[in-house]
Parts: sequence; C-alpha cells; structure tokens
Amino acid sequence: MIQVYVALGANLSQPIEQLNNACQALLSIAEEASFSVSPYYRSVPMGEVEQPDYVNAVATFKTDLAPLALLDALQKIENEQGRLRTLRWGPRTLDLDLLLYGNEQINLPRLTVPHYGMKQRSFVLVPLFDLSPTLVLPDEVPLSSLITDALVAELQLAQQSEP
Repeated sequence: MIQVYVALGANLSQPIEQLNNACQALLSIAEEASFSVSPYYRSVPMGEVEQPDYVNAVATFKTDLAPLALLDALQKIENEQGRLRTLRWGPRTLDLDLLLYGNEQINLPRLTVPHYGMKQRSFVLVPLFDLSPTLVLPDEVPLSSLITDALVAELQLAQQSEP
C-alpha cells in the first residue's frame, strides 16, 4: 500500500456536493480506514476564463493501485460526475489531480508526479498542509516552508459535510 494525495476541485453543478460525491467514490479505491480529507476552501479560478469560484480540497489515502491505474480511476470518477475536457482552466464539475504518490517522482506522457503546479497553488498547498503539516515533498522541500500567511489569506473556508 502506498500513501497518495489527490487534489479535488469543482465550480459547476453544486461544487460542494460534487466534492462530497468524489470523496465517496475515492473511499471505494482507498484502503479501509485510510481516507482523510481536508477542509473545503473557496478559491478564485486560474486563467482568464470567466467562471464561478472553485471549491477545493485535498484527500489522502492508501491504495494498492499502480500510478496509471490510479490515474485511470480518478478520471473515471471525474467522467461519472460529468467532467468535460473542453477548455484548459475552464469551469468543471470535478477535477481530481494526483499530487503525490508516496515519495515517488514520475514523469510519463500521461502523468507527472509530484503534480507540476502544486507548489504555486494556494488551493493545493493549504489543504495539503491541513492534512500533513510535517510532510516533506519528494524533492526534500518541507511543505511547511511553502506556507505563508499571504497564501492562507487567499482562501476562504467553504461549508462541507463529512464523506
């Protein structure tokens, strides 16, 4: 079993409900009693596409799925929740990004881990820190060194219910 971290985001079709449903689906691929999810946060969308704010979180769990099998499972969950891949950084019902797969560094045509943009995204770093404040990233950078007051101030807690 390997510990993984997955970013969750949604800004269409009742985003909080989308994240709650995604958490339920992730439970089905997680080792029993290993699943945990951060608080949900509201964040401003990236890019220049006009769209509603996002609701974001990070989930962690243990799994025996290989990296590409896990990616396939995450994309299946996205598709089952109505995800359409039409516009980069556009609105979406659900986005699931594999952030970390144990301490591995993976560079494949379909998958880069650690996730390429995670160090620049408050909506990833803050919920990741909520789950694992002592985490050291695969490049040996302590997660805590990336957390600043300004980064935390970019986000607003969103209401959520437990998965």
